[in-house]
Amino acid sequence: MKMQAILGTLTFFIVSALTSLALASHVELVGNGPFKNGPEVTKKCLECHEKETKDFMKTVHWTWSKEQVLINGKKLEIGKLNALNNFCIGLPANWPRCTSCHAGYGFKDSKFDFSKAENVDCLICHDTTGTYKKFPTGAGHPVYEGEKKEFPPGKPWPPADLVKVAQSVGKTSRTTCGSCHFYGGGGDHVKHGDLDTSMENPTPDIDIHMGGAKKMACQDCHQAVDHFLKGEASSVTIAHAEPSHLDCTDCHKTKGKVHKNALVNQHTERVACQSCHIPTFAKARPTKVWWDWSTAGKDVKPEDIPKDEYGEKTYDKMKGDFKWEKNVIPTYLWFDGNINRYIAGDKIDPSKVVNLTSVTTDRNNPKARIYPFKIMRGKQPYDSGNNTIAFVQVFGPPGSDAYWQKYDMNAAIASGMKAAGQPYSGKYGFVETFMVWPVHHMVVAKDNSLKCGDCHSEKGRLDWKALGYKGDPRDPKNR
Repeated sequence: MKMQAILGTLTFFIVSALTSLALASHVELVGNGPFKNGPEVTKKCLECHEKETKDFMKTVHWTWSKEQVLINGKKLEIGKLNALNNFCIGLPANWPRCTSCHAGYGFKDSKFDFSKAENVDCLICHDTTGTYKKFPTGAGHPVYEGEKKEFPPGKPWPPADLVKVAQSVGKTSRTTCGSCHFYGGGGDHVKHGDLDTSMENPTPDIDIHMGGAKKMACQDCHQAVDHFLKGEASSVTIAHAEPSHLDCTDCHKTKGKVHKNALVNQHTERVACQSCHIPTFAKARPTKVWWDWSTAGKDVKPEDIPKDEYGEKTYDKMKGDFKWEKNVIPTYLWFDGNINRYIAGDKIDPSKVVNLTSVTTDRNNPKARIYPFKIMRGKQPYDSGNNTIAFVQVFGPPGSDAYWQKYDMNAAIASGMKAAGQPYSGKYGFVETFMVWPVHHMVVAKDNSLKCGDCHSEKGRLDWKALGYKGDPRDPKNR
């Protein structure tokens, strides 16, 4: 034990020394600038890291799109560039706001040049100072020296010290990954349910991986090769397959024997690890589960805006009505890694709920397992003449047709559809929509995972009939 402690101490000092030398060398290589903007920093990075930059430019973090094969076998380029959702709806016409979470500079419209390496923002992923932040409406740029900007009005944003940040780059962290992924859907704890700012420094009861003794970081699971990160969001990915697929067994090499109990090991053949080890999500902060755009536009005095039991606003003139939930018990569905997704221009039946994303399988698929999901529902605009889901320009400068400028939904849809290259009949309505979001984070320690009675009891959490059984399959007659 003493020898292990000595070796551990020596390793710590060696790694610390090498890190210090690397940082000192990096400071020398970067120099003292000055840098007028982000692209000037990237040009400096390119002097040593041209390969790394070009590798990154092949990833979906940069392209926001990739060729995917639909259920019918058709191939399409699909991603954040053209996918619809029931949160802020879609990217087209909203670029400067949405692209504050793009790992690049200047993505202000559809003419953004994805081939220019100096447009890559190296700092947003590799900042270690905690001071580098993109301006929320700046098309990927931070605030620069000499600029005076506020967001929201009345809150000044300090300029980024580009020299300091460039001299201090290092590995990615929960903070750098979370600067975008914790804020999906327009704000903290809105979209995913299992990803929010509580995951930046969680307690063990929130997430045993990141808050436990090992204090794991995102990249411990989402490991990268040539900047290609394993793991993809089902909101834009249709088939989760190698090499992008990420599973618990990538780290937990089980071979079906991770548990001491043979019956529990047998469960892993048809039940995903997450189903037992993530009993609830949205633990510290509530997540949005309903968003109704049809009620937006009403003037309500600040003191009259309703709030729920969590202190969250349930109405916003800009966005409509909301519902929030905390400590959410997931919805359990059969999942084989494939998602059926609504494609822009597909015809809908407005008398029915439109599935923007949904699972494609059932219990008869031997490759499917029961997974936990967050279900997001809402109402959003559709083209009632063409019966298609509408893109909407919600953000834009004064004088534009953005909804948040004129509160004219018809004009905002016309602008959004034009930007997306979709026809618009000039008539619109609102339709209820549905999305599935697999839950992968906020894992609990094994002692706090689900027990037999949580599912196999009279008041168990699983809807057996919805999963294709007559009843609880513990009884052979229901299987």
